[in-house]
Amino acid sequence: MSNAVSPAAASLSTGRGLSYLVVAGVAWGTAGAAASLLYRAGDLGPVALSFWRCLGGLALLLAARRLRRGPRVTGYETRRNRVLRILVTGFALAVFQTAYFAAVQATGLAVATVVTLGAGPVLIAVGARMTMGERLGRGGTAAVAGALAGLVVLVLGGSHATVRPWGIALAVLSAAGYAVMTLVTRKRGRSGSGDGTGTTVWVFAVTVLCLLPFALAEGLVPGTAHLGRVVLLLVYIAAVPTALAYGLYFAGAAVVRSATVSVIMLLEPVSAAVLAVALLGERLTFPTVAGTLLMLAAVAGLAVAEARGATARRESLAA
Repeated sequence: MSNAVSPAAASLSTGRGLSYLVVAGVAWGTAGAAASLLYRAGDLGPVALSFWRCLGGLALLLAARRLRRGPRVTGYETRRNRVLRILVTGFALAVFQTAYFAAVQATGLAVATVVTLGAGPVLIAVGARMTMGERLGRGGTAAVAGALAGLVVLVLGGSHATVRPWGIALAVLSAAGYAVMTLVTRKRGRSGSGDGTGTTVWVFAVTVLCLLPFALAEGLVPGTAHLGRVVLLLVYIAAVPTALAYGLYFAGAAVVRSATVSVIMLLEPVSAAVLAVALLGERLTFPTVAGTLLMLAAVAGLAVAEARGATARRESLAA
């Protein structure tokens, strides 16, 4: 494994990358509550919602890129490789979102969430070990196990979940899309290739094109008497859990180990659970508290270990 510091790594510290991922995970968690309110206000389907979410996020990212005049991170990637990477990442993002929504419809929200977010860290850890030689270590393995246990307790505790094989298969497919997206982003960061903002914009463009035919088949225009409320919710979903969250996610995932990324992003169901209790009137139960504490402990432990490892690597390079 090379000890060279990539341009991407040099421009963004591991500590800042971790903070970006924490904000992204919390922001992702607000999408579920916003989507629940949107479904109550109109009849927009999940694929159409995903399409408008990505299209709005793309428009906001393009506007932000025009306003931002900071230095561009350059690397050693050919145009062909960059195009291939963007296509793969955009397709993986489309699979991640669409297969998850389909899994929710097939087997329910609880099971789909556990399988998708639970399988993700496992696939990412295996993929990172095979493709980049990243070792999880005993502490990392324990943190991942603790996070997955917390996820199961948080989502399935006290619920009457129904397991359907087709829904499980779709959830695993969603997790595979998430894993590919994370691993490709991390590999880009290690090689120092590409501009993070530009990559995010092009990835969203590919995702929008992938979702368009399915969204057209489902119905792009919602039938509702509360169009203003639907538009406001769509703007929020496009701005916060999409443009902001994915911009921070792609930047942070480029400089943080892939397995650590996958565990930190489990803050999404924690954020969603807190919002469900605070805004949607759901009861605060023991499984909610226990699962949240387990996952927060795992995220905190792995984040501390990641930061210490980055400090040790910098000290060894300086010696």
